Amino acid sequence: MTTDQRSKAAHTPANPNPHSKRVVLAHGGGGQLTDQLVGEIIQPRLANALLDTMDDSAVFDVSAGPLAFSTDSYVVHPIEFPGGDIGRLAVAGTVNDLAVCGALPRFLSLGLILEEGLELDLLRRVIDSIADTAIEAGVQVATGDTKVVARGQADGIYINTAGVGSLHPKADLAIARIQPGDRVLVSGTVADHGLAVMLQREEAFGIESELRSDTAPLNGLIAELLNACGSDLVFLRDPTRGGLAGVIADLAEVSGFHLTVDETKVPLRHQTNYAAEMLGIDPLDVANEGKVVAVVRAEMEHAALEVMRAHPLGKHAESIGEFSNKQDGLCEIITDVGGRRIVQKPYGEELPRIC
Repeated sequence: MTTDQRSKAAHTPANPNPHSKRVVLAHGGGGQLTDQLVGEIIQPRLANALLDTMDDSAVFDVSAGPLAFSTDSYVVHPIEFPGGDIGRLAVAGTVNDLAVCGALPRFLSLGLILEEGLELDLLRRVIDSIADTAIEAGVQVATGDTKVVARGQADGIYINTAGVGSLHPKADLAIARIQPGDRVLVSGTVADHGLAVMLQREEAFGIESELRSDTAPLNGLIAELLNACGSDLVFLRDPTRGGLAGVIADLAEVSGFHLTVDETKVPLRHQTNYAAEMLGIDPLDVANEGKVVAVVRAEMEHAALEVMRAHPLGKHAESIGEFSNKQDGLCEIITDVGGRRIVQKPYGEELPRIC
């Protein structure tokens, strides 16, 4: 060995098993193993003209006019669950946050925090899921970052996604536009996601169910609603944490008008209702990741329902409530036995780590 070779060897850290099947700390060190992780597992699965430059930031053209920008982080446990995984959730969640603001999502950033010991095969599946969901939503992952933390400092994988979208030309969405007579629609069955995730956990051991998460990008459905309804589409919200109850309570409180909701009209799968009863949880409080709540003018109610039901993600859409001119800011639900109760936002998070 020459003097130069000995010097180089002295300053080159030992390669911690390049054939490892799990993430190691050196994967986050910025060296050869980082290049291997990104170049062999992440980048090929997400390849596009913007990302392939591998620069520190993406440079892209956007149309003139207002833009929407959103960011969210995902820590769901377990990482994979019936109907989805953390990767699908990360893309769909940020796409939906943009879409309910009236934006047409275009670009995402992807931040990965990986825990030492994460199986590389699991990481491959998650990245494949991110790629598939991005294609489904019609968005590009334009830039990203990967960090590795020591064992015990994360729970396998955490993801942050940020998104940019251009505002739909017909979008005029604001909770301040709500007025008496407006109708509240929901695009499909509620509480599927939160309960599907919960039933995968050890806490729910012994309860078997075919329930699947509803995680899906809603921008296609929402764009069709905007095209059909224009300014008669008043407001949109995706009922994630806090569930449907959190959204309808907010709508009443912030608008100042009384909102009456018919519980019998709220779409709910039998399996979901059964699981909620077994766990002692109100399904209205449970998060959804593939549903949208829409407020529309009364004269647009039937047309909006037709648009929703014609889309695969809205075939179980229903009109569930109506605003009155009573200005008390309360949401009242009429139960299936004819009783009435005031709906309030959940005090805390009954099902943590579901998104």
